[in-house]
Amino acid sequence: MKKLAIGIDIGGTNTKFGCADREGNVFFQDSILTTGHKDFNAYVHQLSSSIHQKISTLEGNPEIIGIGVGAPNGNIYTGTIEDAPNLPWKTKIPLVNILEKEFKLPVILTNDANAAAIGEQVYGGAKDMKDFVVITLGTGLGSGIVANGQLVYGHDGYAGELGHVNVKPNGRQCGCGKRGCLETYASATGIQRTIYKLLADYNTESELRDISFNALNTKMISDAAKRGDKIALQAFEYTGEILGRKLADTVVHTSPEAFFIFGGLANAGSLIINPTKQAMEDNLMSFYRNKIKIIPSGLDGAKAAILGASSLIWKKYEEKQE
Repeated sequence: MKKLAIGIDIGGTNTKFGCADREGNVFFQDSILTTGHKDFNAYVHQLSSSIHQKISTLEGNPEIIGIGVGAPNGNIYTGTIEDAPNLPWKTKIPLVNILEKEFKLPVILTNDANAAAIGEQVYGGAKDMKDFVVITLGTGLGSGIVANGQLVYGHDGYAGELGHVNVKPNGRQCGCGKRGCLETYASATGIQRTIYKLLADYNTESELRDISFNALNTKMISDAAKRGDKIALQAFEYTGEILGRKLADTVVHTSPEAFFIFGGLANAGSLIINPTKQAMEDNLMSFYRNKIKIIPSGLDGAKAAILGASSLIWKKYEEKQE
């Protein structure tokens, strides 16, 4: 009987879900909006109903072995989402308990960036690596740190929150309540804020001037930069410089073989990777230099979120088989 795992990726804007086998074949995928659901019960009802409907369409009566969930502030130890800055619900949500009751399946929940890191290890470019870091550049900035082949969770399940290291005292307001967090500068929303700061500070002509803040997205900024827009190019340089400095700090703590860049802003490719790499190298101690790669995620972009979340189940399943 074919075995499949369900993956759910809860993002600040959308929640993606799907079903994959161990080889990375995705049998269905879909999404619902995360935003607009102030009532968590209504949200989880819509999500569960959508997944049940998709499962009913699978051919051959496959065995679903579990559900993996990646979510901001998802805690693998407690099975809860707690006060996630980029989600609409600011309470402690016992998501694992809710989904296990609904689906009668084992459920594993962790930070969305941790799920991406396991996905990179199971399906992506880190199959042969034991020490690496995944940086997710979406609505916020997440990170998953793998050391000696094992994900670093820390004593409370919240290790690796690089998005909330401070880059500027009294800097930009963050959704977490602090000021100057890395994700307020290096993320999809961070580069939006940078664009509008640059537009306010300079009279430089830019095709981005006539786009409202809420309509602006990273693809528009990337496309403008590729056409030589000076404001867009400066925004990528500024973003990469800040991100690279903080990756250099991370190297001192973890000495990874590679950083994998994942998420919407990562789709800008060399526009974000080149200035980030340069800034990292400029801020590294000499014996770390020219050793650490910064590369795009090896996961198929269209399936990446599903594979990352479902990989939590496959990794646990294979550990039990050994």
